[in-house]
Amino acid sequence: MPRVISFLVLLAIVLIAGAMFFQVMAQFIVPLFLAAVLVVIFKPLHQHIVQKLPDRPRLSALITTFAIMMFVLLPCTWLGWNAYSESLHVFDLLKNEENQQKWGKLFNEGSTQFLEFYNDAFGKEFNFKGMLQEVTLYIGNLLIASIEVILGLVVGMAIMMLALYYFLADGPAMISAIMKLSPLDDTYEQELLDKFGDVSRAVVVATLLAAVAQGLLAGIGYYFTLPADAPNSLLIALTMVLALVPFIGAALVWAPICIYLLLFGERIVDDQVVIGNWPAAIGLAAYCGIVVSNVDNIVKPYVLHGQSNLHPLLALLSVIGGIQALGPIGILVGPMLVAFLQALLNMLNKELQLLGKEADQQGTPVVFATAAASPSEPTPAKPAPTKSKRNKRKKKK
Repeated sequence: MPRVISFLVLLAIVLIAGAMFFQVMAQFIVPLFLAAVLVVIFKPLHQHIVQKLPDRPRLSALITTFAIMMFVLLPCTWLGWNAYSESLHVFDLLKNEENQQKWGKLFNEGSTQFLEFYNDAFGKEFNFKGMLQEVTLYIGNLLIASIEVILGLVVGMAIMMLALYYFLADGPAMISAIMKLSPLDDTYEQELLDKFGDVSRAVVVATLLAAVAQGLLAGIGYYFTLPADAPNSLLIALTMVLALVPFIGAALVWAPICIYLLLFGERIVDDQVVIGNWPAAIGLAAYCGIVVSNVDNIVKPYVLHGQSNLHPLLALLSVIGGIQALGPIGILVGPMLVAFLQALLNMLNKELQLLGKEADQQGTPVVFATAAASPSEPTPAKPAPTKSKRNKRKKKK
């Protein structure tokens, strides 16, 4: 009895300490999770570097970390900074009073049918200038809030890179220590680790590559159809981010651009500037609808190779739920968690089948033994010794 009390007290202390530890580490879960995902994705690269430097594990981890930073983080940082700078430029243009009047005049001239429909439907005139002012105020609030977000991203990226280095350098030792502390069987733990690696690599790489491909291909269309001073970096970044959302995705960016070109785009006809560039709008819509939106259907199946290929409806719900629960990182974490849960359920189903087979095999001899020992059935008598056996016994004597 004292032994049980000691165990219960120790268990309570462990639970309390674990809850406090979770509160301390909760703010670093996202950077640590991203570092673990990067380790899984770039595992082949790290193994190649380790083979070149077999006796220098920490130097190999440092080289891999630097390579990931150069090939992944620096381009993303460059694109994000350009997008932020172009956002400031767009904000200044929207805030300008002369531009608001100019665009309002162009909108009134080119949208007569829309204005008549709006007036008839709502019983009031459409205030284009007021709408621009509201949009400008909203964008200004976003830019002010983005300063805090950028500082948080810088700190998070620093923690992620530090964790990435230590995961690469001491990852096997960390996994071995966790496996010793875990009550699960080592074979199950190793299977879970392998499954996590396969699922996370397949889902994350497929999702990111499809989004990057859609953003870059859409950027080509923006370059040839939009004016030279258009914020292409901002539009490409938005296309990449929204392309992570299933079904609609990149269309949330290129469809409004096509509408803008149709209503406000400028084209030259007979040496005169005409408002309403419908050829560019139709061309961009056809290009993005046929090429950009279908890249997702080519890249993802090629990368996934049939591993945890989620149903489109489940993928959409996992993205929406992931964003609500975890913020922007939920775009990646949501589908990956669903795919990982699917893999866990398959493993659990397999384990239940194995347990059922073991129970059947263990139950069979028990039934026979019970039947043999049953008093209701008489035990068969031993057969009488044959003649040959009697002769052999006499000879022995």
